Amino acid sequence: MLKSFADIFKVPELRKKVLFTLFIIIAYRIGATIPIPGINSEAVRSLFAAHNNGLLGFLDMFSGGALNKMSVFSMGIMPYINASIIMSLMQGAHVMPYLDRLAKEGEQGRKKLTQITRYGTLILGTAQSFGLTMAITKMPTPLGLPIVVDSSASWIALIVMTLVAGTVLIMWLGEQVTERGIGNGISLIIFAGIVERLPHAFLSIVKLVRMEELSMLFVLAIGFIVIAVLMAVIWIETAQRKIPIHYAKKMIGRKMYGGQTSFLPIKIDQSGVIAVIFSLAILSAPLTVAQFAPNWTVWGFPLSKKIMELFNSGSVLYSLVYMFLVIFFCYFYNSISFNPKDLAENMKKSGGFIPGIRPGDPTSTYIQKVLEKVTLGGALFVACIAVLPDYLRSSMGVPFFFGGTSLLIVVGVSLDTIGQIESHLIMCHYEGFMKEGRVKGRWFNVK
Repeated sequence: MLKSFADIFKVPELRKKVLFTLFIIIAYRIGATIPIPGINSEAVRSLFAAHNNGLLGFLDMFSGGALNKMSVFSMGIMPYINASIIMSLMQGAHVMPYLDRLAKEGEQGRKKLTQITRYGTLILGTAQSFGLTMAITKMPTPLGLPIVVDSSASWIALIVMTLVAGTVLIMWLGEQVTERGIGNGISLIIFAGIVERLPHAFLSIVKLVRMEELSMLFVLAIGFIVIAVLMAVIWIETAQRKIPIHYAKKMIGRKMYGGQTSFLPIKIDQSGVIAVIFSLAILSAPLTVAQFAPNWTVWGFPLSKKIMELFNSGSVLYSLVYMFLVIFFCYFYNSISFNPKDLAENMKKSGGFIPGIRPGDPTSTYIQKVLEKVTLGGALFVACIAVLPDYLRSSMGVPFFFGGTSLLIVVGVSLDTIGQIESHLIMCHYEGFMKEGRVKGRWFNVK
């Protein structure tokens, strides 16, 4: 394993990609520590200390810890994720024929869709930055201190432009990593923000043990649960349902071609953490309004208070809605990324068939049924992992943020990145990270 990591720096192209990726991540982490002007840092710390396990904790996770510092990267990558969600929904629902035509135009169409997503990110970033700026000027803190020192119109305009610029810069950094580095840039940026919090969480546990507020047996039990869940997530993220495909023999001239057997791999968790991110983005909308406007009433009815009660993290309604959204987006993602009809048609043209299934529509129907069954198991697992932290905190009193969403992101991004690095090593005639087999990322074997 250590020799394989050392081989990374023996391949000039791979070394350049890895160093470039590390440079971008370091630049992002530096930007996450630069605070916006006119903010009372003590009031911000008290606010996040009181609401760290709720909505603010989730938003802070996707901003890489920048939100609790009120830095120039406080908006994080959420506007880009929300814009991508809207584009995916519009394409999946076939709302605009123009978008459907672009999706079928190959590389040029994808570039145009990316450009539209960027414009959407700018619009959503402006709206969300203005909402965040106005919210922090009125948001109460546990210490009773105001977060904003001077809430003049010029200060609001400056902060909105700063936050939007930060979001656009993060989006650009992520795209640079995707094009010139290793792995998916946006995922790596979220990954870096999550991993940065792990040493602090570990030191907090050690401190509590030394103060005898936690027993060593309790910590070992929690560690065992974390390791067990981690192993289960890795297994699900790499698990596949392989459909055998046979190719008929063809005589071309005097030579016989075909007659081979291959497999069509279908991932159990095809969407990875995308379904969880999409669900959180939608679920956080009413909670954001309620938390940033706690006194909002409609015709005398305390709407914000009721939303906070019904959708409080850990409540039964919150968990049910969260799990439903995760399962829905798992199926939705598969519907727009996996087309059984195209697969069946391509197999028919190349002389391939599934044993016992007629080519054409019967093959398409069979693949669709297998995909639905496999997706159900993966979607239920991801939904359970997503709500697991709330029940650990409520039933066992886990004192740190053990997030199923964080775990899915860390495992998925790690597998993807290691899989890409291993592919480069094998192409250059070096050994992979494993002596037998290869590391399977979330998208590694999916065509």
